[in-house]
Amino acid sequence: MKNLSIEEINDVLKGTIIGNLNLIITGPEQIEQAKEKEITFIGHKKYEKIWANSNASVAVVNEDISIEPGINKAFIKVKNADLAMSQVLEMFAPAPPIFHHDIHPTATIDSNASIGKGTKIGANCYVGPNAVIGDNAILYPNVTILDECTIGNYTTIWSGTVVRERCHIGNHCIIHPNATIGADGFGFRACPEKGLAKIPQIGNVRIGDYVEIGANSCVDRGKFSSTIIGDGCKIDNLVQIGHNSKMGKFCIMSGNSGLAGSVTLGNGVIIGGSASLKDHITVGDGAIIGAGSGVTGDVAAKKTMLGYPAVEARTALKQWAILKRMATT
Repeated sequence: MKNLSIEEINDVLKGTIIGNLNLIITGPEQIEQAKEKEITFIGHKKYEKIWANSNASVAVVNEDISIEPGINKAFIKVKNADLAMSQVLEMFAPAPPIFHHDIHPTATIDSNASIGKGTKIGANCYVGPNAVIGDNAILYPNVTILDECTIGNYTTIWSGTVVRERCHIGNHCIIHPNATIGADGFGFRACPEKGLAKIPQIGNVRIGDYVEIGANSCVDRGKFSSTIIGDGCKIDNLVQIGHNSKMGKFCIMSGNSGLAGSVTLGNGVIIGGSASLKDHITVGDGAIIGAGSGVTGDVAAKKTMLGYPAVEARTALKQWAILKRMATT
């Protein structure tokens, strides 16, 4: 366990220390559960009232906080406590799993695959023909990379992930356990002979740089060309991205949400948990889709949509207010 002085922490945060300057911190914890010598965070004024009963020695707080730290305690005042929290967590993060071999003896790597410098490949991984793995990538045990895939520099792929043939993942990406990249898109048509005829999915998936994809999420390959995930997108666990969908840069998709086929998202779109988007629609830059919403048509840039079926937020709130009044009369 690391021990850091409050001043060492503030050297990174570049904030202002208020209170006891001699504290030694053993780790971070949420405000209700923190113990003495631990550091916590107050990112919103509603949590100020909890501080009096917290055992934490230090709190990272926003500059507009209205309370004092108290006896033998301290605040580190910063412009954005939530962002500072990520820096503190990084300081105290434990080391990642250990590799005793850069390439484990049980890994199967095709003779025509290319492996970059500093890359680590765990036990029972498979890397197929003509696959290219960049420099300083990490494949944890039981990862499958099939034929002609490319994996960028400094990308980490966690155990159980399958990257199907001809798919491409950029630099500095994180793919969490049991994700599937490049499974067949869901394409079938009625057929007199077969009942349902499968439509071949001959495209692939292209993932940009600094993308993170959560555990058990699926990104389907395109029927034609590519399903595209833009730079900086963050995708939660249990998310479905249908074939030929295109996500712009820095989009966020929360858990259990899904895109049907050929959905186009602009840059900076936020999709709440369990929201679903119909096929062949376009969502403009900066739009927000509320949790549990069902989107059936195009959404203009910067609009917020709520409900099932989804409508503009102001309309949804009016509808809910009317329903509430009806239920009480």
